[in-house]
Amino acid sequence: MIRQSETRNVQEVNSFLPGCSSPIRLYFRQRPKQTKRRMAHIHEKIDFTVAIFVVHEGKVLLVHHKKLNRWLPLGGHIELDEDPEAAALREAREESGLEVELVGTRPPISEEGTRALIAPRFLDIHRISSTHEHIGMIYWARPKGGVLKLAEAEHHELRWCASQDLDKLNPPLSGAVKWYCLQALAELGN
Repeated sequence: MIRQSETRNVQEVNSFLPGCSSPIRLYFRQRPKQTKRRMAHIHEKIDFTVAIFVVHEGKVLLVHHKKLNRWLPLGGHIELDEDPEAAALREAREESGLEVELVGTRPPISEEGTRALIAPRFLDIHRISSTHEHIGMIYWARPKGGVLKLAEAEHHELRWCASQDLDKLNPPLSGAVKWYCLQALAELGN
């Protein structure tokens, strides 16, 4: 949707163009109203994403993604106005209702203008289409609050899975997701 700008914006622009006798009309493209998600792919070839493997009482939380028809960890795109850590916390909350604590070491940096982040446990790059890839930042996490709630628009189901449950999922887990699940369970198991 395109709308004409307000008159004051036109006057402001004319003040920067001395001697211009014709009024200048500015038009702005309005972003469509979006519900929960603010963005999808923002870069032409590569986007940055987070995946959060939440472990509690020897089980890892997975979601059955509607669009992809796959079992996946919580996760999604890192938005333009956030860092990877903030994206991981937001995605966990949006997709599960849980507040989580990311697992890892935060460097003890206290210099002005520098904020240390918890590093992802792993990084990967995975193909989305023949022309687009995601660089995934894979985090381990533990729940610290909230109430588990299905994001019905995105997922068929949320499920806590022990290691012996991973091979029973339908559709089957990808090899990469299964490996990350097993690693997270081995490291955070109890």
